[in-house]
Amino acid sequence: MLDLLFETSWEVCNKVGGIYAVLSTKAKTLQKQYGDKLIFIGPDLGNDENPFFDSTETELDKWKVQATLPTGMTVKTGRWNIPGNPLAVLVNYNSLYVYKNELFAEMWRRYGVDSLHAYGDYDESCIFAYGAALVIESIVSYKKAERVVAHFDEWTTGMGLLYVKSRLPKVATVFTTHATSIGRSICGNGKPLYDYMAGYNGDQMAQELNMESKHSLEKCAAHEADIFTTVSDVTARECEQLLERRPEVTPNAFEQNYVPKGAKYTAARNAARKRLLRVASALCGEELADDTMLIATSGRCEMRNKGIDLYLDTMNVLRNLPDKALSRKIVAFVLVPGWTQEARHDLKAAIAMEKAVGLFNPIITHIIHNEDSDAIYGKMNYLGFRNLPGDEVKVIYVPSYLNGDDGIMNMTYYDLLTGFDLSIFPSYYEPWGYTPLESVAMGVPTITTNLAGFGQWVEKEIGNNELKTGVKVVHRTDSNYDETLDEIVESVVKFTAMTAKEHDKLRRAAKATSKQASWENFMPRYFEAYALALNSANNRK
Repeated sequence: MLDLLFETSWEVCNKVGGIYAVLSTKAKTLQKQYGDKLIFIGPDLGNDENPFFDSTETELDKWKVQATLPTGMTVKTGRWNIPGNPLAVLVNYNSLYVYKNELFAEMWRRYGVDSLHAYGDYDESCIFAYGAALVIESIVSYKKAERVVAHFDEWTTGMGLLYVKSRLPKVATVFTTHATSIGRSICGNGKPLYDYMAGYNGDQMAQELNMESKHSLEKCAAHEADIFTTVSDVTARECEQLLERRPEVTPNAFEQNYVPKGAKYTAARNAARKRLLRVASALCGEELADDTMLIATSGRCEMRNKGIDLYLDTMNVLRNLPDKALSRKIVAFVLVPGWTQEARHDLKAAIAMEKAVGLFNPIITHIIHNEDSDAIYGKMNYLGFRNLPGDEVKVIYVPSYLNGDDGIMNMTYYDLLTGFDLSIFPSYYEPWGYTPLESVAMGVPTITTNLAGFGQWVEKEIGNNELKTGVKVVHRTDSNYDETLDEIVESVVKFTAMTAKEHDKLRRAAKATSKQASWENFMPRYFEAYALALNSANNRK
């Protein structure tokens, strides 16, 4: 049994992307196993009122009072406001920049980490990770703990892992990459990752793509960790090729407690559909029928990697099909945060009137700072979406985080998700694929690809039969964009023709699939990784 389990991530109490979903949904299962021996460490970003952090009194308060930390370094102790309410420490790392040169020089001497070519978020990530490592060092000393695992997520925490490895050799380390920095960069630069995987050298590509420092840190952390893990078979292959170490596979999962049950689910779905239809009607000037097919995609704004380009092209093909090809009208939402300025005041007024007003520029719900450079908005205009009354397919861009206070939807992402009939995530680069898993957990059938870890898992463990799984896995490669597009279009057309009974059956299948991908089923792989890491640390001389 462990004395302490630390997990460090930039996304602890900091809702940024998919890793937040990973950590926040697995916390309850970990808390059930380890209780308050589990401590999450994240950044203190100066938010006086962080809705994800509860500064309630905990046993860590006694440690904080006597903790010996560098001058000026402060921490907040409390609990993470998520199911399980685990202990959390938030690190204010601003005072630690004075140690940057000394830290980087030491990591170069010890491990060959090349920080010389650093830029962007490299320094901030490394200094936070260093602060997190100091917290681990202090708590381990305070508690005189012997059996300790320190788990670090992504390259952004790699510097912390290396510090722990150098100063606390008996602490077992686990490093998880959710996506390699160089693999993501290869894809983001439009290069073919999969067809030429065997020919890529990670170090060479990092130099070509100006990624030396991030790649160097990530590769060193992967090699120095007692156990190196990743989230899927597709990413394990990528890690082995680009980082030159084969990782253990510890898949992501979902906490079923986030899903409303029975009458609560029905009420949540009805409320979400009502809101989505009201926003669409007010924006587009057409009262939309209750059976309008609502489709969604979401995630980070990575046009190619996340398949947002393919999603928009799909809607463009669908709207140009011959009359009667679609059995229902479609409203397709793009729920992807952008550089949002504020909610549209005219839309807020139209929603309050509960009328299909019809507004100028009815393709977007919020004002954004960068209309000229926003990739999604630009492609929608390029394709000519206008969302006129009578259009069979309408596309609406919601460029805001859905925390329940965005000014238009005013519902959280999970609450809103229940209202959709179908989700589409045609990813090109997707190490796991939390969005399709979240979707099926909420009873929304989904279309994803075999390049997503979740899609591969469905094919391997359950089978590619959407009627049984609620998941359509589309075959995608470096060179079959048009074929993938055609297959998704065909699937959506078929979906619009489904009866209510067929749709309900598909929703039940989706929920059943999500239960197989629960933390209860996947967590044993993590426990095994922790045991292997402890064994490695114990054997260290």
